[in-house]
Amino acid sequence: MATATGKVVLDGDALRRTLVRVAHEIVEKNADLDGVCLVGIYTRGVALAHRLRHEIATAAGVEIDVGALDISFYRDDVSSRQPVVHSTRLDFAIDGRTVVLVDDVLYTGRTIRAAIDALFDYGRPARIQLAVLADRGHRELPIRADYVGKNLPTAADERVFVRLIETDEIDEVTIR
Repeated sequence: MATATGKVVLDGDALRRTLVRVAHEIVEKNADLDGVCLVGIYTRGVALAHRLRHEIATAAGVEIDVGALDISFYRDDVSSRQPVVHSTRLDFAIDGRTVVLVDDVLYTGRTIRAAIDALFDYGRPARIQLAVLADRGHRELPIRADYVGKNLPTAADERVFVRLIETDEIDEVTIR
């Protein structure tokens, strides 16, 4: 299906099913969910982290901590653009825990590198895992996701757009 915003690769229902699957994968890979927390990367990663928390609670009956991470000043391109700054919200310790970083699209890997740098300013996790809704390839850094909602092979000139109810009033992933 195509819309004014591009070819729809995940509609609202497919997006929900994808998050349910990713939540189950997180539960299966982490025996001790009490030692796990979700940290979403602003903007859409935060909404996805909250949704994953809900799905994990539904699947495993455990409410895990969820936080929000602003990486604006950790990016290597911060001098070339005016960053939109948000407030990092980590109301829990990350020391010794498994932190699952959550983002919408994995592309070059630079956002994730910045997020890892930012996380270490808040503590020393036992390990960091990565959950992304879409992996579009074209990596510039040796980073891969532990949990991938959908692999989207794209051309370099294509863009992946994630729109969520919380920020965009619709759930869909499109390519154009």
